[in-house]
Amino acid sequence: MSWLNHRSVQGAAFAGLAAASAVLFGGSQWNAKTANAAVTPVTGEVLNYASPVELLFSPDGAQLYILCQQSGEVRVLDARSYAVIKNIAVGRIPRGFSLSPKGDRLFVANSWDDTISVIDTKSLEVTATWPIGSEPSSVVEDREGKHLFVANRISNDVAVLDAETGMEEKRLAAGRGASYMTASPDGSRLYVTHVYPNPTPHRTAPESEITVIDTARAVVTERIPLHSIAHAFHVAFSADGRLGVAAEMHPKNLIPLAHLEHGGAFADTLMLFGADVGTPVEIPLDELERYAVRPFGVAITADKSRIFVTCEGSEIVTVLDMQRLLRFAHTHPGPNAQDLSASANYVITRIAVGHDPRGVALKRDGHSLLVANRLDDSISVIDTRTNRVTSTIPMEGPKKLSVLRHGEQTFYTARYSFQSQIGCANCHIDSTFDGLTWDLEPDGFGRDIVDNRPIEDVKDTEPFKWNGGNPNLPTECGPRTEKYFWRAENYDDLTLTDLVVYIRSLQARPNRWHHPGYELTPAQEHGKALFARDADKFGNPITETNRCIYCHSGKKGTNQKSFDVGTKKWTDNAGLLDTPQLTNIAITGPYLHDGSATTLEQIWTVFNPEDKHGRTNDLTKDELNDLIEYLRTR
Repeated sequence: MSWLNHRSVQGAAFAGLAAASAVLFGGSQWNAKTANAAVTPVTGEVLNYASPVELLFSPDGAQLYILCQQSGEVRVLDARSYAVIKNIAVGRIPRGFSLSPKGDRLFVANSWDDTISVIDTKSLEVTATWPIGSEPSSVVEDREGKHLFVANRISNDVAVLDAETGMEEKRLAAGRGASYMTASPDGSRLYVTHVYPNPTPHRTAPESEITVIDTARAVVTERIPLHSIAHAFHVAFSADGRLGVAAEMHPKNLIPLAHLEHGGAFADTLMLFGADVGTPVEIPLDELERYAVRPFGVAITADKSRIFVTCEGSEIVTVLDMQRLLRFAHTHPGPNAQDLSASANYVITRIAVGHDPRGVALKRDGHSLLVANRLDDSISVIDTRTNRVTSTIPMEGPKKLSVLRHGEQTFYTARYSFQSQIGCANCHIDSTFDGLTWDLEPDGFGRDIVDNRPIEDVKDTEPFKWNGGNPNLPTECGPRTEKYFWRAENYDDLTLTDLVVYIRSLQARPNRWHHPGYELTPAQEHGKALFARDADKFGNPITETNRCIYCHSGKKGTNQKSFDVGTKKWTDNAGLLDTPQLTNIAITGPYLHDGSATTLEQIWTVFNPEDKHGRTNDLTKDELNDLIEYLRTR
């Protein structure tokens, strides 16, 4: 009997949720130190998953390196037998890794530790750990072994380090949420993508870029614009360097998100650039009733005949014919994103793999493609000549599926939505946020434009929605999602329970403006005093309900009540709004309920003329800056 069938007792959603929550959150707090453990309420077992996200072969093809995000390891396997050679512990939540051009060192970006682990590939030992950046997400050494480049997701830049000492030399501005880097085949250029859209005027199309870095001079030489793209992931190049391919997501957030059957919420696309195409061309992967949800990893065969793309939400690898694709690109320069008939011209097949497929790696002979299935704890091996999965390599770990793991699988899959077009992770990238505003259907077309709030540390911050209309997560994630997004009631009771338990387990990433145990800076202390003040600079009392600390009280910065703070727009049905939590507010712009404030400063300088959103008009520029510095510590 399958795990799901064994647990498919109907009518037990809230009882199951209560029981699961009691186990998960009763005796000890779920935190970053225990984030590698998933607890099964029925048995009390602690299940430690590997969660493979990226793959690399050694230069000689003898070894396979697997980056395991949840267990915080690099697992080294024999590339022929797939037998484990060694597991190497690195830092928390590693997100990217790469080999030095000589192959003698492996660099790992530990995103929650803000460190780079340096591994000697001969001894398979960590020889150095270098502090760096704000959520380092990928790392690449230049071909001369002089510089190490690190993409930082929080500071939106690329750090340049001395490759021998790890000392930082400078920062290069990149896109918002800089995360994935790929070197050109000759190593002279580095191509950087970012997972959040760059700031744009309110209710305009998102804009992204591929930041191009000259590795010899360590300078940015070009920014390839990605118009209407909100999220970009891996880039791959043909062996001759004439074609680059970037995996990306094209949201349709400027029109009412009404019916998925009327065009969907996202287009899943590739951006082609380089000498083979000239002007960059956006190419759709979707087909009616067959969607390529959240393209992530890309690989191109050495003979330039095939492109392979992992699609997280669809749990497939999409295979494209390169020559047919290039012919289409030359005859259809765009726009193509909305064309659901286009992919039939160049998509050969779609290969089913495991849950949440991420990184890919081709063997040296090009006959095998390996795919990291993050939420299955497995590696799929695909024969590129037959386009079939020939074997599956299991990670050494638990065979059982925990409540949290099943909830996470539900969060990331697109299988529950109409025609399997989207999943929760489409709008909550890596279980966070997307930096976009949406026109959702329930409140009326063109009404109640909403900023997509983050879901980190969302536990105990109900009610939900900006109008506070959903009292709890089972309502938010169940009937509301099924009716307006999925277009069907597809969650059974226990699946909804597991999804809610997973969301409640999400922890906030480390705060880069205030480390635990360190005192606030003088500016932050002054901002804290302004946040809690009960009188303005002229001695006039501030009413209790208009003090920052009244609405934004408690550990998470919300008293869980609704207020009218004077920010109602002509598109809003009402001015009464739920008080949002302040967790990691520094990185979650845009701000206000409709995302109309691009920066924290604009909340008070542009959108608070009558002092209804706290008494702030008496503050100087420097005082307002101090208030913002304090808010960044939350």
